[in-house]
Amino acid sequence: MPGISAEVSLYALRQPKLSPVIDEALRVFCAHGLDVRPGTMSTVITGEDEAVFDSLKEAFYRAVAYGEVVMHVSVSNACPADKPSLPSSE
Repeated sequence: MPGISAEVSLYALRQPKLSPVIDEALRVFCAHGLDVRPGTMSTVITGEDEAVFDSLKEAFYRAVAYGEVVMHVSVSNACPADKPSLPSSE
């Protein structure tokens, strides 16, 4: 598969601060070399299928280390992203 996009929403439950969990997920996505486009309610990540799926798994497990979370993901091979992206950590 040449590339996919995923819209990711991450909800930290019963945690005093939400931003550490979300910031950690954004770092994971960037570390995997993905195009990362954060929004107010979700983030769109785009890249090679293996990198996208690997990053989702890693982001979820890192989020779980903070406590209870819900991650909602929609994956597509047909939806381009249209928001400004974060620089990758390459």
